[in-house]
Amino acid sequence: MAIVSFSGVGIRAMAAAVPRNIINNYAYTQYFPAEEVKEVVDKIGVYERRFADENTCSSDLCFAAAEKLFADNYIDRSEIDLLVFISQTPDYRMPATSVILQHRLGLPNSTMAFDINLGCSGFIYGMAVVYSMMEKTGLRKALLLDGETRSKVYSPKDKRTAFLFGDGGVAALIERNEKFGESFFSMNSDGSRENLIKINAGGYRIPSSPETLKEKVVDEYGNIRNEEQGYMNGGDVFTFVNREVPTDIKQMLEYTGRDKDSFDYIIFHQANNFINKHLAKKMKLDVNKIPSTIEKYGNTSSVSVPLTIVSELKDKMQGEKELLLSAFGVGMTWATAIAKFIDLKISNIVEV
Repeated sequence: MAIVSFSGVGIRAMAAAVPRNIINNYAYTQYFPAEEVKEVVDKIGVYERRFADENTCSSDLCFAAAEKLFADNYIDRSEIDLLVFISQTPDYRMPATSVILQHRLGLPNSTMAFDINLGCSGFIYGMAVVYSMMEKTGLRKALLLDGETRSKVYSPKDKRTAFLFGDGGVAALIERNEKFGESFFSMNSDGSRENLIKINAGGYRIPSSPETLKEKVVDEYGNIRNEEQGYMNGGDVFTFVNREVPTDIKQMLEYTGRDKDSFDYIIFHQANNFINKHLAKKMKLDVNKIPSTIEKYGNTSSVSVPLTIVSELKDKMQGEKELLLSAFGVGMTWATAIAKFIDLKISNIVEV
């Protein structure tokens, strides 16, 4: 485990956007009997999700969030020196979506812009990347955008994933200021488990073809998907998370000398209700400090950690707050962060 730390960099303001189309999971019965749907939904704890329409991409959700961020915080766009966009559902194979957003948002041509292709732990990784660049350079302000339209990735005919995923976008303004103090990041990867969560085809290893787009029954339970839709081996993912995440958090606490009860809030990736409740119980965490959005937004991949902050901590982040962030998923990758927030400004969520 490698822990990196940064000083004098932090998030000053956040905003989020979600599609206005609300999916009632109990009524999502087009391909499965209502009693089977109820059993799955009760177990995973995802009651509603937001689905983007066919014309809305991750960048559109991030654009709306960023515009809300700018408007509410009177941000001078000419001071944005860095834009980082995190997503595994970008607009195009090329160019990078970040560069498109630089233009759409009216940022200067001097703004550095690049994408990070990473799943559920992506926002924490993105924070670390931006913090490192802000600490060591003369950059003034950075915009960290994270968007996902996971509803377009998974088959509605595969019961293992059909009820989990939703869409959203977030924007975070990052600045240099000594008042933010020291932050800590542990970031990990294990590519030997690439097959736990994956889309097999549609890239350059297995290019898109009529064969990869053909729907097939993929298991003995009758689940159906094509090779360009995502799949997840839920049992193996749970085993992996149950082993790696508590260990990473424990090592982070030992390294920093923190106590698990010292944090104002603990934000987990919103994988599903079963996993998050198990983690809290195993680590004996105070559940009153663990906000959840899984029930109303589902699993939004890398968006879930910042979306939970925006959704559940608005008007609760005045003064100095220290948060423990933990995310894990596709890759496999997992990350833990300890970050201080000072009078964090959180905007109302925008619907697109």
